[in-house]
Amino acid sequence: MSFQEAMETTGKIVDVAGVVAIVLGIVVASLIAGGALLRRRRDQDIYHRYRQRLGRSILLGLELLVAADIIRTVAITPTFTSVGVLGLIVLIRTFLSFSLELEITGRWPWQKEPKPAPAQAVSPAGSAGT
Repeated sequence: MSFQEAMETTGKIVDVAGVVAIVLGIVVASLIAGGALLRRRRDQDIYHRYRQRLGRSILLGLELLVAADIIRTVAITPTFTSVGVLGLIVLIRTFLSFSLELEITGRWPWQKEPKPAPAQAVSPAGSAGT
């Protein structure tokens, strides 16, 4: 097996892994949400968690699909045209990833997580001087 054939096979395997990550994520998120709906009444929390799980699986799948594109483009056919097409694919998928990250967490990937508010000291009952 030549180097190009090995890289093409590797790219296809990573492509399949990306699709599997998305499909499994959809199935698992749907099963968890369905189970939650059967156990308790419907509320916004189930929907929000469902969307977060879906978004995470799509993000993981997109990362793997980008990796597969990079492997095939750089290792197999590094022409200006193929690198340009790869650049466009990566740009589109990066935009999708950023949009999904914003949707899931409510902040851009480069923003820090908000620090939790410090807990205020609770005085024992009756020591407030009353």
